[in-house]
Amino acid sequence: MNALQHASQSVTQKSDLARRFGPWALVTGASDGIGLEIARILAQRGFSLLLVARRRDRLDALCSELHSAHNVTCKAIEADLATEEGNALVSQALATHEVGLFVAAAGFGTSGLFASSDLRTELDMLQVNCAAVLRGVYDAASHMRQRKSGAIVLFSSVVAFHGVARSAHYAATKAWVQSLGEGLRIELALHGIDVLISAPGPVNTGFARRAHMQMGKALSPNVVALRTVNAIGKTGFIRPGGLSKLLGWSLATLPRALRVRLMSQIMKGMARSDHQT
Repeated sequence: MNALQHASQSVTQKSDLARRFGPWALVTGASDGIGLEIARILAQRGFSLLLVARRRDRLDALCSELHSAHNVTCKAIEADLATEEGNALVSQALATHEVGLFVAAAGFGTSGLFASSDLRTELDMLQVNCAAVLRGVYDAASHMRQRKSGAIVLFSSVVAFHGVARSAHYAATKAWVQSLGEGLRIELALHGIDVLISAPGPVNTGFARRAHMQMGKALSPNVVALRTVNAIGKTGFIRPGGLSKLLGWSLATLPRALRVRLMSQIMKGMARSDHQT
């Protein structure tokens, strides 16, 4: 394939996704990590963007970058998804824009012994990783059903498939997301809505700093984002990255109790401390 043919094919691929699920995409957690990289990729592919995060300065800078690079419409929504007010802003954006793609990339984790953790932080994680996802998906799906078209992307994790000591609550929140997505994929397909669950392994983002973890062999967020976006509309589940695939395949045939112990040992090596800060 010559350069001209490749460029033509690239343009077609960019426009196909937006034509199928556009015109607007809403991305939570868009100021950093996977959410940030997904926003960049979707801008390249012609979506107008609603970008949600707590840090307005980063969102404004990103919107300026994407508009300059791709001439797309981009709106920043400063919202803390641990609060009712923040979730209400997302609901309002979904009600007032024709959002064909909803990407729930916001989330955070903790590591260490649960009994030594800060309860307020754990409750905020439950709100952001689960309750905010539930509300966003419910609102997005309600509007998509009226149009009989749309796509929803959820982020599970390599730790979502069994309990994991020293990350017990985070793993539980991701198990909830995994289960929700699996059920909704069947339900929402009846209304023309696609659901994709992405379950990456360690990713080199601000997540590790906040969770007080040392990430070895971590993927770049761009790799995870690109593989995830490329899977939209093609499959219901993806493990982006070699480590995620390796752990998934190697642990699948083991008894659950053994999987829990092995993953807990891995997490013990990644956690910087048995205390939350």
